[in-house]
Amino acid sequence: MTPAESLPISTIAPPLAGRAVASQRWSHLVFLHWRVDAALIAPLLPSGLVPDEHDGSSWVGLIPFVLDRATVLGSPPIPYFGTFVEVNVRLYAVDARGRRGVVFVSLEASRLAAVLAARALFSLPYIWSRTRLSVDSGQYRYTATRHRDRTAHTEVVARPGSVAVLDDPLADFLTARWALFTSIRGRIVHLRNHHEPWPLYRAELLRIDDSLLAAAGFPGLADRAPDSVLYSPGVTTWFGRGN
Repeated sequence: MTPAESLPISTIAPPLAGRAVASQRWSHLVFLHWRVDAALIAPLLPSGLVPDEHDGSSWVGLIPFVLDRATVLGSPPIPYFGTFVEVNVRLYAVDARGRRGVVFVSLEASRLAAVLAARALFSLPYIWSRTRLSVDSGQYRYTATRHRDRTAHTEVVARPGSVAVLDDPLADFLTARWALFTSIRGRIVHLRNHHEPWPLYRAELLRIDDSLLAAAGFPGLADRAPDSVLYSPGVTTWFGRGN
């Protein structure tokens, strides 16, 4: 299978089938992305997936943001455990049916209960970390340090711009992702999400001190400037089955 057989990218999320089983608010996202040869991505994907490509390469993302207002099965927003800063390292893949999705290599989060639940229920590689966001004079500073390995850390400082990103094929490829892939007991699972189109803006990366990319299998990647830097104030996201 080749990326040419992938289903087309759409900035409009396809509807979920039936009632959503959970929801979350994602706020103050910084999307940092680097071009990476697909041959380096392929060994990190679960069997049955191939790297998704745009403009002749695959891509690695480092995305810090705030997750809050989490609900499950129609519950009210979950206090404390449903609110934290997350930093994830993610890849892009396609399955044998041409469906696109995100593959997470690591997800840093500060709520141990959320980490354990996501690992147990969905086999997602959440890692318990000290994560924080501070905002000062329009600059967003995200930090994460793993509790059991302090050499694995990140610091990202970015300044959102005021220029909206519209009709940008690369931005659409990197952000218009309506599913994730995970492997549960050896079987690839395609988990769907739905939200309004991303409000996206150009952003400036002011500082990065990161070892999460190296820990994910990409040594030296953080030493060069990312090829794409975007910011979004956020969206509310629902999870459930696809059609």
